[in-house]
Parts: sequence; C-alpha cells; structure tokens
Amino acid sequence: MAGSASKGIMLLGQCLAHTTKNAAKVRVKRLVLDQNLHMYFPEFESHFAHDPEHKCKVGDIVLIQELPEKITKDITHSILKIVYPFGDVTDPISGKKVIKGVYRDCAGYRKELFGVAEDGSGGFQYDKAPDRGWQENKKDFTHKEGYMKWHEFEPGHPLHDDPTAT
Repeated sequence: MAGSASKGIMLLGQCLAHTTKNAAKVRVKRLVLDQNLHMYFPEFESHFAHDPEHKCKVGDIVLIQELPEKITKDITHSILKIVYPFGDVTDPISGKKVIKGVYRDCAGYRKELFGVAEDGSGGFQYDKAPDRGWQENKKDFTHKEGYMKWHEFEPGHPLHDDPTAT
C-alpha cells in the first residue's frame, strides 16, 4: 500500500549533463531531518526521466513524475513540464522576470532615476536580448552529445577543435 501511494508523487529538480539516450538526468533536492540536531539538511538524488524530444537543457528546472513501470533499468520517471528554463528567473507569484531579486521593470525605473554610467554603456538591456538558444551550434553545444577526447587530431581535421569533446 505504501509503495502505491508514492507512485503519483511529483518531484521538482534541475537537469544535469548526461549521455543517456532519450532521457534527461534530473537532480532532486530533499530535506532530511537529523534527529540529533533537529535540523534539516539537503540530500540530493538523481533520476533519469524519459525525454524523447530532448526538450530539457542543462540547468532547466523541471517537474517529473514516476512512471507506472520502468522503460529501461535507468529511466524511471517522465518529464511533465519545464517549470523554469535556465537563465530566465521568474517570480512564481507575480509571473514577472527577475534580476538578482529585483523585477526587471523596477530595474528600468532605477536606471531612469540614477542614469547610466559615464561611459554610456547603459548596462545589459534585457528587453532587446534574444531568447535562450540563439547561440546553438555557435557557442552553446548543450544539445550535442558530449564525449571524451582520446586522440589529438591535426589542424584541418573536422574534429581538431571540437567544442563538445572534453
């Protein structure tokens, strides 16, 4: 009975880098009570969640749920929803975008009130910034499968400076 009650539990976690096909590795934080100190301490669990469309990227906050039966030995959960994409912090109550604990529109008011730097740079402009993913295949290689580099190729070879190799 206790095992069947835990089947419907949804967990919130962060996507990690991995090499498993059709899955996303999700790290879930749980707070565990220490009976001696009467304090809660974080413990982390990793779960593989079924993600055939590769919707999750490294750093995304996702909602996962345990599958009724395992797909493979490792894949035990499925991804229900991407709650927060990496880089775009959103206040869950108001739904507004946040910069370091300040709403983006409030940061604009502050800029108007105090002005910009003397060099005229004005800082980063979030409203003019492109969405996440626009640097895919240029500087962002999180969508590619990573691998270990065991051989140094000569200059001119297609894999000489492959950024997905570690």
